[in-house]
Amino acid sequence: MDVPDPPDPDAAPPEASLIERRPTVAADDDYDLVVIGGGIHGACLVLEAARRGLATLLLERDDFGGATSWNSLRILHGGLRYLQTLDLSRYHESVAERRWFMRHFPEQVERLSCLMPLHGDGLRRPSVFAAALVLDDLLSRHRNDGLGREAHLDAGRTLTPRETVELFPEADSARLLGAALWHDAFMPHAPRMLIEILRWAAAAGGRALNYVEATGLSIGGGRVAGVTAIDRESGRAHEFRTRRVVNCAGPWSREVSARLDREIPELCRPTLAFNLLLDRQPSTELAIAISPPTQDRSYFLVPWRGRLMAGTYHEACEMDRAEPTADDPAVRTFLRELGAAVPALELEHAEVLRVLWGRLPAHPDDPEAAAVRPVVHDHGRHGGPLGLVSVSGPKYTTARALAEATLRVLYAGEPPPPGTTPRPEPARWPTADEIDRAGAADAELAERLRQLARAESVVQPDDLLLRRTDLGLDPTALEGACRKVTQLLSVVPTEELSE
Repeated sequence: MDVPDPPDPDAAPPEASLIERRPTVAADDDYDLVVIGGGIHGACLVLEAARRGLATLLLERDDFGGATSWNSLRILHGGLRYLQTLDLSRYHESVAERRWFMRHFPEQVERLSCLMPLHGDGLRRPSVFAAALVLDDLLSRHRNDGLGREAHLDAGRTLTPRETVELFPEADSARLLGAALWHDAFMPHAPRMLIEILRWAAAAGGRALNYVEATGLSIGGGRVAGVTAIDRESGRAHEFRTRRVVNCAGPWSREVSARLDREIPELCRPTLAFNLLLDRQPSTELAIAISPPTQDRSYFLVPWRGRLMAGTYHEACEMDRAEPTADDPAVRTFLRELGAAVPALELEHAEVLRVLWGRLPAHPDDPEAAAVRPVVHDHGRHGGPLGLVSVSGPKYTTARALAEATLRVLYAGEPPPPGTTPRPEPARWPTADEIDRAGAADAELAERLRQLARAESVVQPDDLLLRRTDLGLDPTALEGACRKVTQLLSVVPTEELSE
């Protein structure tokens, strides 16, 4: 087994953590592992592999985190819902992985208090939730280990109807029996989190290439020998030598699996998942968990920088399902269900600023619900090439844990131990206010943007506006800043960013 030596814990970290887009240079090296797919699961896998001293390369056909990962509701759930079914393994994993994000990315993660109005329906009764929150506090007693005091998550509790209305004025007081209050974590800018994970992977020696599409495998003696790929910017073909490949292509994992070996239907039967950014000022700083009276669904209303996010809505779909817009029937249905859950909100269709959509693997028994368990398919054990594994993960919070599980499959349960490469200092992009105050000819700001764009493999303006920063997420409030950024970046030659 060609397992490399563990990383030297005393070795100095690299001076830079560049996500360099140089496919020709990357093709000159050999790799222990190539990861296909640059969403959160692929990013976590390249990080965990690189931290173990594995020469690792990630290939993403578009931009990093540009599909479902970009459209996350941004909540890092601690698994409270798994207590309903006593799925304790998933519960403990969620608590541990939420803590991992909070400990390693304190500038990207905030505490989020969640409130669920209770109306006595089924399990949503104050007595039931009081017991669940006591159990949650007991089982997650290590949830704050390693965290600064400012990041600690307090125990949850139940509230009286009066306390509930004080915190959430729109609550339906006529039916209200109280509320459950608990605490989770929130990533205001989830795409930035993914890029910081890649920067850490780069500091540990990993590589990541966007706009490079894997097209096939090279096989030698029944085993993976390399990955063929196309640089979608230059049109050049490349081959990357490796003995192990993991397909982490998310909704496209079945398509990629068929291209590399054969189709594996259980990898991803897609469900449409979307969230809405609404032109509504939140009335509370809490995230509100609500359910329509006639639907067995739960939604969240989450404050986001003076706006309101709502999600997540699920609908059965096929891969060729068109992108939902504000006028999509599913969006209108979602708005109606939100209105039924909280009539006092009086949400209007005109308030929809953006539909943040993606596809998730569906639950095997319900095409309108997301799966709760990942799939890790070892192709070599099912007649395919040795060294090829396909992965489908349903949850952002547990993506890193799935990366570790995947490495155990690749290395027969004995992957190299993780090293101690420290995470690099977070990148400091200009804020919306800085850009708004600057002129389009601000040479200092333009150079700062160019350096950051090169360091983080920005190829298209949207890469910067939507996935390196959140300057373009609200299409109305920051329209002027988006124009300035585009003007400043327009002087950067495309070939300079592409190779």
